Amino acid sequence: MLFYMSFYIVLAALFTICMQTTLATMNHQYPKWQLDASLIGTNPGLAYRPMPDDPDISGTVIEYRAANKSDVKQWVNRLDAFLAPYRDHQLPGEGQNQIPCDFDTKLNPGQVCEVDVAQFTPCTSEQGYSYNKSAPCIFVKLNKIYGWLPEFYDDVDDLPEDMPTDLVDHIKSLKPKERQQVWVSCKGLSESDDMGPVEYSNNRGFPSYYYPYTNQQGYLSPLVAVHFARPAVKTAINIECRAWAKNVMYRGGSRDRRGSIHFVLLIE
Repeated sequence: MLFYMSFYIVLAALFTICMQTTLATMNHQYPKWQLDASLIGTNPGLAYRPMPDDPDISGTVIEYRAANKSDVKQWVNRLDAFLAPYRDHQLPGEGQNQIPCDFDTKLNPGQVCEVDVAQFTPCTSEQGYSYNKSAPCIFVKLNKIYGWLPEFYDDVDDLPEDMPTDLVDHIKSLKPKERQQVWVSCKGLSESDDMGPVEYSNNRGFPSYYYPYTNQQGYLSPLVAVHFARPAVKTAINIECRAWAKNVMYRGGSRDRRGSIHFVLLIE
């Protein structure tokens, strides 16, 4: 009995010493291993909301009946919950260190650029994210990687050949500074996937002034609201959205997807 007591006391002491050593060398402001040296690496994943409560069971399907208020409310509630941290009362100091930004903004120490969800019309809570109009919105974001800086497609003479024509036209319509964004595009995976016209708010990408992420207090990932204005109903639509930057690797398919997302939209 004495042997076991001594053994567990020594074991507990060793564990305590290891934990204290680990905590003493840990920096809570920035990770020890960054970018290529980290497990996350340098290729940020693309994510979207809303998702089913249990995606393992429901997969990546956004399915509802537009005339059914209960159906609509479920999806609206999911987006409200996702966007709650973006509302001032949920932010540290009620978002006092957040400021409106543009491509000429110079941030002072402690400041971060705000993400104003009120600008995402018609993809707002007050408008039910247009789910009741059979014209739903999704929100797309890049996962955060500490210290990562995008390499932009901002040269109109050096855009990828497979970039969608409407995105190319959009980039060409902007001023040079405004082209410094990680672009977003969405498409139906086949000709039969009729997603109709698509609108992007309030940018069509993630602007340069949100980068790099360095664990700043109050920092929130920029969002792109994607509004499917007139998608086909009573049929499953396979949709892929992808991010466009020189250092965002793209891979489609059902396995090991990178720089892109896939979901199914089914409106009854």
